[in-house]
Amino acid sequence: MQLYLVQHGPALSEDEDPARPLSKVGQHLAKRSAAHAARLGVRVSEIRHSDKLRAAQTALEFEATLGAPRRETEGLHPNDDVSRLRRDVQSLDDNLLIVGHLPFLVRLAAALLCQDESMPVVAFQQAGIVRLDRDEGGRWSLIWAIPPDIMPED
Repeated sequence: MQLYLVQHGPALSEDEDPARPLSKVGQHLAKRSAAHAARLGVRVSEIRHSDKLRAAQTALEFEATLGAPRRETEGLHPNDDVSRLRRDVQSLDDNLLIVGHLPFLVRLAAALLCQDESMPVVAFQQAGIVRLDRDEGGRWSLIWAIPPDIMPED
């Protein structure tokens, strides 16, 4: 199973817009990241995202580019407990992409890779993509992490 973790793209500040949608740069980086994922051959059966607008907008770009349906999912907020999602992905067979927030994604990756969510083993960047693979024994490995600044422009 392949698990792709994406931190939402850069958003407007709360002062600019309390809903915190993606900024113009955030929209651009989300499109760029989704296009790069497609070039890499990323295939997922589902895209999950939080109910925060910036995550939904980022997920929308991946949905449009990868063709996988997206679903708003509870438990993906910045400070939510990772244990529920950790259990879910342990039992899934289909590839999954999650668009979320920090520190949640950092803690989820640490919980899967080290069995200790306090070990920050992956540095996320907004609109970057991290790929984790689970082997037949249930062990997770970091396969790659790609920040948006090294992704080619279309």
